[in-house]
Amino acid sequence: MSDLTPTPDAPGLHVAKPSRGAPATGSYVCGSCEATSTAYGDADVWAMVQDYTASHGPAHTGEGR
Repeated sequence: MSDLTPTPDAPGLHVAKPSRGAPATGSYVCGSCEATSTAYGDADVWAMVQDYTASHGPAHTGEGR
């Protein structure tokens, strides 16, 4: 499998949780404003996803409305 980590050339959101007991990890790169973020741990990843959804990615294109 290829690396799914978002980059400026391939922006987006990536979240991984290898098993139920493992902490989640995540990262995003916004394709419009090039903002980036990474998070570790279930609560921090959840907050990062909420930020991406509300302020980046879909928010810039209107897809999330």
